[in-house]
Amino acid sequence: MEKTALWTSCYFVRFVTLFLCARASGNLPQCKETEYYFEYTECDSTGSRWRVAIPHRQGSCTGLPEPVRGTDCTFSCEAGEFLEMSSQQCTSCAAGSYSLGSGVRFDQWDSIPAGFSSLATYMDSGGSGDDSMTCNNSSWTAQGTHLESNRDDCTVSLVYAVHLMKQGSVSFDYQYVDSNVFFEFFIQNDQCQEMDQTGSEKWIKLTTSGEWGTHTVNLKSGTNIMYWRTTGMLLGGKPVKPVLLKNIQIEGVAYTSECFPCRPGTFSKTPGSSSCDLCPRNTYSGKGASSCTHCSETQYSHEGWSQCKERPPCSEKDYFQIHTACDSEGKTQILYRWVEPQVCVENVTGAVTLPPSGEKEDCPPCNPGFYMHNSSTCLPCPQGTYSDGTAECQRCPGGTEPSLGYEYKWWNILPRNMKTSCFNVGNSKCDEMNGWEVAGDHIRSGVGGSDNDYLILNLRVPGFKLPTSVDDASATEFGRIMFIFETNCSADCELYFMIDVNRKSTNVVESWVGSKKRQAYTHIMTKNASVSYTWAFQRTNKAIDVRQYVNDIAKIYSITVTNAMDGSASGCHACAMMSQQDGSSCVPCPAGHFINKDTNQCQECPPNTFLSGHHIYGQEACQPCGPGSRSNKEHSVCFNDCTFSHMDQNRTLTYDLSALSSVGSIMNGPSFTSKGTKYYHQFNISLCGAEGKKVAVCTDNVTDLSSKDVQNESADLNNFVETFVCQSTIIPADGRGFRTALSSQSISLADTFLGASVDNNLDGVTVSSDLFPESSRKVPDINFFYRSPQPTASCLNGRSTVVTLRCSPEKSLRGELTVPSKCPAGTCNGCEFHFLWESSSACPLCTEADYHSIEGACKGGVQDTLYVWNEPKLCSKGVPLPNKTSAHCEVVGLWVKAGIGGGAFMAALLVSLTCYFWKKNKRLEYKYSRLVMSANKDCELPAADSCALAEGEGEENEDDVVYSNTPSLLGKLKAIASKADGDNSESVQLKSSQSERWVWG
Repeated sequence: MEKTALWTSCYFVRFVTLFLCARASGNLPQCKETEYYFEYTECDSTGSRWRVAIPHRQGSCTGLPEPVRGTDCTFSCEAGEFLEMSSQQCTSCAAGSYSLGSGVRFDQWDSIPAGFSSLATYMDSGGSGDDSMTCNNSSWTAQGTHLESNRDDCTVSLVYAVHLMKQGSVSFDYQYVDSNVFFEFFIQNDQCQEMDQTGSEKWIKLTTSGEWGTHTVNLKSGTNIMYWRTTGMLLGGKPVKPVLLKNIQIEGVAYTSECFPCRPGTFSKTPGSSSCDLCPRNTYSGKGASSCTHCSETQYSHEGWSQCKERPPCSEKDYFQIHTACDSEGKTQILYRWVEPQVCVENVTGAVTLPPSGEKEDCPPCNPGFYMHNSSTCLPCPQGTYSDGTAECQRCPGGTEPSLGYEYKWWNILPRNMKTSCFNVGNSKCDEMNGWEVAGDHIRSGVGGSDNDYLILNLRVPGFKLPTSVDDASATEFGRIMFIFETNCSADCELYFMIDVNRKSTNVVESWVGSKKRQAYTHIMTKNASVSYTWAFQRTNKAIDVRQYVNDIAKIYSITVTNAMDGSASGCHACAMMSQQDGSSCVPCPAGHFINKDTNQCQECPPNTFLSGHHIYGQEACQPCGPGSRSNKEHSVCFNDCTFSHMDQNRTLTYDLSALSSVGSIMNGPSFTSKGTKYYHQFNISLCGAEGKKVAVCTDNVTDLSSKDVQNESADLNNFVETFVCQSTIIPADGRGFRTALSSQSISLADTFLGASVDNNLDGVTVSSDLFPESSRKVPDINFFYRSPQPTASCLNGRSTVVTLRCSPEKSLRGELTVPSKCPAGTCNGCEFHFLWESSSACPLCTEADYHSIEGACKGGVQDTLYVWNEPKLCSKGVPLPNKTSAHCEVVGLWVKAGIGGGAFMAALLVSLTCYFWKKNKRLEYKYSRLVMSANKDCELPAADSCALAEGEGEENEDDVVYSNTPSLLGKLKAIASKADGDNSESVQLKSSQSERWVWG
């Protein structure tokens, strides 16, 4: 405060000195009123100030008015007035100008106004000199009626500083339709410190395509530096849609010393105006106009134009066709109409005329659920009746009830619960035009006023009413919308499909760019609410004065909504009856029950089955749960309770996965956009959920990634998905100069749990064997299969996710999540996602077969038994390893041991001797047999020289025989035996050490 007072005193002294010096210059002429202006000094500590005169040119004149005490620092004028400094009185603004009193408004954007600046975060090209890789050319640009942010992935800030003498506010209108852009508004003080702001003040909400939102933030007194900052994320190569700004208004300035002139195309005809009005069609105005001037007969202008243009010759782009409503004869025909307001000229050379009207044709039939009234009007069937649109309404048979809904497939007139409009961000050419036109068997986009118009079609559903027999509490599907469409485009057209639930905020569900073949799209409502479905078609997002793409169109052939609360019935469906008697009324079935076709009564679904989302008639409505899952008691969903069992080689493997039940996260990357913005993909995975409830949450525009509690913030400010597996794009705090990390583009990857199996395929979802390295262990991997059935423009069959659990004993219980190395984003095609969760919890529970025992030596009469795990250990938890056990054992004495040893030795010796003599005997038998063979039947054997063989003779000279002169007893017996053989004879060669003899017989 002292510093401010000192500066104010110096400022006042400077002007007093200037005043005295001027008076001392007697040679200078007296100052005229046009040669100087008044200005206030800064306010001092008492809240007072001085009014001083300042010459336009220093030293050009003398006689400046003396300083006088000024008005109070908080003084301000009313709207439509300004502070006339010479009298210090509030004066009304003249016609052709306006004033906000204590505020300032910026609504003219032919160029960026003085005081505003556009700053890109990255201005250094890194020495490459390639502007395409830097942000040198990125900035906010003026578009006449509004400002437009950059379309690339640079970070660009629009900055404006203002000094307020009292508390005030800032408000602005904006369009923010692309979630691939981060849009924030924040305020700094004169010390470049960011002011405290809530999330709702800093992060701007998305708007519906074609609609403007308003954002207001309170300002403190003093210096306020305001930042409008955008950051694009070009992840798929698709350019982002820019943020648009207009009507920036700041309240809280102390005074306005002059009024603002009306911008061209506007006027204020009365003095004291606080705003200017747009010039009507076919008129124009310049800057500061108090009235608008009419265009000549050969010229035209649209509302708010600053000049007129020459009317062009009419062409095929200036008219369109319509189908007339059915007349009293049930006929319709095609008519051609000029686009209104008509600006073209018909009676000049080269101009075309309207084609003749078509022949009258029979009107298309009424839509299902309606009947023809008076041959020209279709009315909905009364309650309790139905019709296919070609016949009178009939009552439903017994045991059935009407199937309420909308089924629009004939387009003679726009249904009563639908409306169409046209909107353009930069002009009002098409405000009164129809955005869509009926065309018999389809409804098509209209002509519009410009190629970048938003052509809007809206369908309002007040709520949904489930069939009587369906339990509301356990229902997983309250209704669905299905439409068939196609687009034919030569430019960058885009068709948006948006949903507004309970009139809170409109969100883009899906969009299609360029030409698309005829196809169907389905969206399921999982909660009962009032819903507004919107289709918006834009031929191009570039503002072009000349019509080039008028023939680019979108067609919708049919729209079907089930269970609509105020719908009509095209047919009947079975309902549960209290009894089988005629006339019995429909009754609701308890949760988890289906309608028995034979009895039309409620019957509980079999165990481990769940009811399909949209019908409960017949037992086939109870669909079996996938492997590894079971149903809840309401039979509304199948889930896994974080357990799993599998038969492997006659052994049951049981798994306890409870350690993996809490939400797991993995953040891969980093990746970089073309402009160098670093980002990550974060995945949150709820493996088992909570009895079928999805607990993984991904939130947009969060500032604290560790907080998953979305209940503390308003639901309007948090766009989040809650599912089994979800993905968010994360920009870290250092990615673009943000103080905290940012999250966006949250999508669900797994809405439904299909089952858990060791197989690689389940219900059409496949795990490729080459995605992850093969496991060297014998324990099989467990695959958890999920599906998100909601189709998208790139995934017509929805998305699928597989989480593979692998036994890794060296990992912790929570383990580690990874993605395929060849698909670092978790997916190779954007539709199929795969994750590997390695954990010791993924190992089966230990059993008695997973360990073995080791017996120790008997010591002191005690023998210990130890138990150890089999190696490698491939189990966890389960049966614990038994403790060491001890058992009594007998101790053997020393003499007993010696006796046992001696006995064993003698036994071995006897066995050896027996073998030796057996062998010797065999040798003697052999030698004897040789002798017998050599004996002659007529002769006796010669006498042996000795009675026995010498030691070693049998081994060294086994064939040497020594005969004795006296025949032995055996020889005599042999001779006697030989005589009995008759004349038989044999010769045997005998060898001796001395000579050879032949014996003949």
